[in-house]
Amino acid sequence: MSEILKRDKLIKQWIKEAAESIESAKVDSLKVEEKSARNDLVTNMDKKIEEELSRKIRAEFPEDRICGEEGYGDDLKDLKGTVWFVDPIDGTLNFVLQQENFAVMIGVYEEGIGVQGYIYDVVKDNLYSAIKGQGIFCNDQQMKAPKNKSLSEGLIATNSQLMTQDKYSDYRKIADQSMGVRMLGSAGLEVIELLKGNVIAYMASKLSPWYIAAGKVMVEEVGFKVSQFDGSSIDLLNKNKTIFSTGKAFDEIVTVNSK
Repeated sequence: MSEILKRDKLIKQWIKEAAESIESAKVDSLKVEEKSARNDLVTNMDKKIEEELSRKIRAEFPEDRICGEEGYGDDLKDLKGTVWFVDPIDGTLNFVLQQENFAVMIGVYEEGIGVQGYIYDVVKDNLYSAIKGQGIFCNDQQMKAPKNKSLSEGLIATNSQLMTQDKYSDYRKIADQSMGVRMLGSAGLEVIELLKGNVIAYMASKLSPWYIAAGKVMVEEVGFKVSQFDGSSIDLLNKNKTIFSTGKAFDEIVTVNSK
């Protein structure tokens, strides 16, 4: 536990330092590049923050490995030992176009088991965190676990691909069974909406491990579900069609997906 508490203190410090760098960056000082498409962006700040976080992790925990979005991590073939999942700016498109609705995320796994998760809403200055077995917190104040609502009792969150691309049209019947759909454009902040009870599920068509890891720790800490669309386990070495959900809604969503 002492190692976990050491990490907890350092991670919270590092995330706040990263946020200060992000907030100090003016729009006109950002260098924005396209990755796979015109709406898949990366900035110099994404790269700078991941590089800094990776350097700090390696300095304090040289035996650990890193899975990061911007290329400063390791080439992982397994999840042995301690693995850090780092997303320097989750919601880069929002960061560039809106200057809000983005987060810094870190997840720590030991032998493939999530033990720590952190999602920092930079603009709102809310740091959500969880240590396995200790509950979920916002700015070190424990949060109440949200209610276990069914699909028909609440809103679902999703990503734009599920709502706009024809190949995902079958999944829209899930939205029809809910009370409505909401989209923030940040996987981490969508998970926070689930933990706050504002939505009963978040579904995304293709999430990389660094988008999933921190939220998975937190969602499972309140007894909710995280899986691929067909109900199979998340693979943190690959991209996943991902569901974060209340227990009741999860059973309904997976049933719909299997038809």
